[in-house]
Amino acid sequence: MSIELSYDRWSTIYDTNRNRTRDLDAQMMRTRFGGSRFHRVLELGCGTGKNTGLLAEVAEAVHAFDFSEGMLTQARTRVTSGNVVFQRQDLSNMPWPVESASADLATFNLVLEHIESLDPLFAEAARCLASGGVLHVSELHPFRQYEGTQARFEDAAGNEVKVAAFTHHVSEFVEAGRRAGMRLVQLKEWWHEEDVGRPPRLLTLEFVK
Repeated sequence: MSIELSYDRWSTIYDTNRNRTRDLDAQMMRTRFGGSRFHRVLELGCGTGKNTGLLAEVAEAVHAFDFSEGMLTQARTRVTSGNVVFQRQDLSNMPWPVESASADLATFNLVLEHIESLDPLFAEAARCLASGGVLHVSELHPFRQYEGTQARFEDAAGNEVKVAAFTHHVSEFVEAGRRAGMRLVQLKEWWHEEDVGRPPRLLTLEFVK
C-alpha cells in the first residue's frame, strides 16, 4: 500500500488511536515554540493539524502542506484560523509553491522517515527560508527504528498496517543540513513518560540558514 493511501486510511482515527510518538511530538512543539513569534511558518507535513493550531498562535501566517487528502480534511476541520492556508502538496515534487527566502520557520514533524533521500528536501527548505530562518526537524529516533519500530496503526478490522519507512541515521540529518548550507544549532532527544529504560523516542534538530 502506498504511503499516501496508508495515511488516507489512518486519517479518521489518527487523533484517537493510542500513539505516544504523536503525543510526545505535540508536547515537544509546545515546549519549544509556545510563546514564540514568527512572521511566516511552513509546516511541511501537517497531518491532521495536531501542531498547526500552535503554529497559528505564534505566527502571522502558516502555510501547511500534506499529500494526504484524508489528513488535510481532518486538519481543515480541526484548525479554522484565518492565518492558516492548507494545501495538498507532495513534498517530493519540487519546487514547492513558496517564494524563496519568504519564511522564518519551517518544520518537518514525523515526515522524513517516509522520504528516501533527505538532501533534496533540506535544500528546498533552505531555499524557502529567509536569512536567519530556522529549520526544525522532529522525527522518530533512529535508535527506535533500529529496534524495528516504524509508523503503524490498527485499522477498523483490527489489522495492523505498517507505513513504508526509511531509516535515517543522526549523521544523515546533520550532513543534509550542512550540504544545504545551514548550520546545526540544536540537537535533542526526547522520551515519553512511559519510556523508562528505553532508547529516546524522538530526535529533534534545528538548523539556521
